[in-house]
Amino acid sequence: MTPEQRLADMGITLPGTPEPVANYVPFKIAGDLIFVSGQVPREEGGLTATGLVGGDVSPEDACRAARVCAINILAAVKAAAGDLSRVEAVRLEGFVASAEGFTGQPAVLNGASDFLIEILGEAGRHTRFAVGVAELPRGAAVEIGAVFRLL
Repeated sequence: MTPEQRLADMGITLPGTPEPVANYVPFKIAGDLIFVSGQVPREEGGLTATGLVGGDVSPEDACRAARVCAINILAAVKAAAGDLSRVEAVRLEGFVASAEGFTGQPAVLNGASDFLIEILGEAGRHTRFAVGVAELPRGAAVEIGAVFRLL
Protein backbone atom coordinates (compact mmCIF):
# COMPACT_ATOMS: atom_id res chain seq x y z
CA MET A 1 0.00 0.00 0.00
CA THR A 2 1.39 3.43 -0.91
CA PRO A 3 1.59 6.35 1.52
CA GLU A 4 -1.04 8.15 -0.57
CA GLN A 5 -3.36 5.12 -0.20
CA ARG A 6 -2.80 5.08 3.57
CA LEU A 7 -3.72 8.77 3.73
CA ALA A 8 -6.85 8.15 1.66
CA ASP A 9 -7.85 5.20 3.88
CA MET A 10 -7.54 7.50 6.89
CA GLY A 11 -9.68 10.15 5.18
CA ILE A 12 -6.78 12.61 5.04
CA THR A 13 -6.33 14.90 2.06
CA LEU A 14 -3.05 16.75 2.03
CA PRO A 15 -3.50 20.52 1.83
CA GLY A 16 -1.76 22.58 -0.82
CA THR A 17 1.82 23.56 -0.18
CA PRO A 18 1.72 25.86 2.85
CA GLU A 19 2.28 29.50 1.89
CA PRO A 20 5.25 31.13 3.63
CA VAL A 21 4.35 33.91 6.06
CA ALA A 22 7.70 35.68 5.56
CA ASN A 23 10.70 35.73 3.20
CA TYR A 24 11.46 32.00 2.78
CA VAL A 25 10.37 29.04 0.66
CA PRO A 26 8.27 26.11 1.93
CA PHE A 27 10.93 23.58 0.91
CA LYS A 28 14.33 23.43 -0.76
CA ILE A 29 15.91 20.48 -2.53
CA ALA A 30 19.69 20.16 -2.11
CA GLY A 31 21.10 17.06 -3.78
CA ASP A 32 18.94 14.18 -2.59
CA LEU A 33 17.68 16.04 0.50
CA ILE A 34 14.43 17.97 0.91
CA PHE A 35 14.54 20.60 3.65
CA VAL A 36 11.05 21.57 4.81
CA SER A 37 10.56 24.92 6.52
CA GLY A 38 8.97 24.94 9.97
CA GLN A 39 5.28 24.09 9.87
CA VAL A 40 2.75 25.19 12.46
CA PRO A 41 -0.53 23.36 13.10
CA ARG A 42 -2.43 25.26 10.39
CA GLU A 43 -5.65 23.67 9.22
CA GLU A 44 -8.31 25.28 7.05
CA GLY A 45 -6.69 28.70 7.38
CA GLY A 46 -6.38 28.76 11.18
CA LEU A 47 -4.16 27.35 13.89
CA THR A 48 -5.46 24.30 15.75
CA ALA A 49 -3.52 25.08 18.94
CA THR A 50 -2.20 28.38 20.28
CA GLY A 51 -0.66 29.20 23.62
CA LEU A 52 1.70 27.47 25.99
CA VAL A 53 1.72 23.70 26.39
CA GLY A 54 1.35 22.76 30.03
CA GLY A 55 -0.57 26.02 30.52
CA ASP A 56 -3.38 27.01 28.14
CA VAL A 57 -2.79 23.97 25.88
CA SER A 58 -2.94 20.40 27.15
CA PRO A 59 -0.17 18.00 26.18
CA GLU A 60 -2.80 15.89 24.38
CA ASP A 61 -3.97 18.86 22.28
CA ALA A 62 -0.34 19.73 21.54
CA CYS A 63 0.29 16.14 20.39
CA ARG A 64 -2.68 16.46 18.00
CA ALA A 65 -1.23 19.80 16.81
CA ALA A 66 2.10 18.09 16.10
CA ARG A 67 0.21 15.60 13.92
CA VAL A 68 -1.28 18.51 11.96
CA CYS A 69 2.26 19.89 11.53
CA ALA A 70 3.27 16.48 10.10
CA ILE A 71 0.38 16.57 7.63
CA ASN A 72 1.58 20.00 6.47
CA ILE A 73 5.14 18.69 6.24
CA LEU A 74 3.98 15.81 4.03
CA ALA A 75 2.14 18.30 1.81
CA ALA A 76 5.41 20.14 1.21
CA VAL A 77 7.33 16.88 0.70
CA LYS A 78 4.75 15.66 -1.84
CA ALA A 79 5.04 18.96 -3.71
CA ALA A 80 8.82 18.51 -3.77
CA ALA A 81 8.98 14.80 -4.64
CA GLY A 82 5.70 14.23 -6.45
CA ASP A 83 5.25 10.84 -4.80
CA LEU A 84 5.58 10.02 -1.09
CA SER A 85 6.87 6.55 -1.97
CA ARG A 86 10.05 8.25 -3.21
CA VAL A 87 11.10 9.67 0.17
CA GLU A 88 12.29 8.72 3.62
CA ALA A 89 12.25 10.89 6.72
CA VAL A 90 15.68 11.84 8.05
CA ARG A 91 15.06 14.37 10.82
CA LEU A 92 12.29 16.27 12.62
CA GLU A 93 13.13 19.52 14.39
CA GLY A 94 10.45 20.33 16.93
CA PHE A 95 9.73 23.42 18.96
CA VAL A 96 7.05 23.45 21.66
CA ALA A 97 5.84 26.70 23.22
CA SER A 98 6.10 25.63 26.84
CA ALA A 99 4.76 26.90 30.12
CA GLU A 100 7.32 27.19 32.89
CA GLY A 101 8.15 23.75 34.26
CA PHE A 102 6.71 21.80 31.29
CA THR A 103 9.17 19.09 30.23
CA GLY A 104 7.02 16.83 28.06
CA GLN A 105 8.26 18.12 24.69
CA PRO A 106 9.33 14.66 23.43
CA ALA A 107 5.83 13.24 24.03
CA VAL A 108 4.30 16.19 22.14
CA LEU A 109 6.53 15.48 19.12
CA ASN A 110 5.38 11.86 19.15
CA GLY A 111 2.21 13.16 17.49
CA ALA A 112 4.26 13.92 14.38
CA SER A 113 6.69 10.99 14.65
CA ASP A 114 3.96 8.38 15.09
CA PHE A 115 2.01 9.82 12.15
CA LEU A 116 4.99 9.74 9.78
CA ILE A 117 5.70 6.11 10.65
CA GLU A 118 2.01 5.24 10.23
CA ILE A 119 1.98 6.77 6.73
CA LEU A 120 5.50 6.00 5.48
CA GLY A 121 6.24 2.80 7.38
CA GLU A 122 9.95 2.19 8.00
CA ALA A 123 10.73 5.13 5.68
CA GLY A 124 9.07 7.34 8.29
CA ARG A 125 11.61 6.56 11.04
CA HIS A 126 13.83 9.56 11.72
CA THR A 127 16.14 11.36 14.09
CA ARG A 128 14.74 14.38 15.88
CA PHE A 129 14.96 16.94 18.61
CA ALA A 130 12.18 18.47 20.70
CA VAL A 131 12.85 21.66 22.63
CA GLY A 132 10.74 23.97 24.73
CA VAL A 133 10.61 27.65 23.81
CA ALA A 134 8.91 30.71 25.30
CA GLU A 135 6.94 31.67 22.17
CA LEU A 136 6.40 30.66 18.56
CA PRO A 137 5.20 32.65 15.52
CA ARG A 138 1.53 33.65 15.60
CA GLY A 139 1.18 32.10 19.05
CA ALA A 140 1.41 28.53 17.69
CA ALA A 141 1.82 25.85 20.34
CA VAL A 142 4.08 23.72 18.11
CA GLU A 143 6.34 24.24 15.09
CA ILE A 144 8.16 21.44 13.28
CA GLY A 145 10.73 21.50 10.49
CA ALA A 146 11.94 18.40 8.66
CA VAL A 147 14.55 16.87 6.41
CA PHE A 148 13.66 14.07 3.98
CA ARG A 149 15.78 12.12 1.51
CA LEU A 150 14.75 11.38 -2.06
CA LEU A 151 15.07 7.67 -2.83
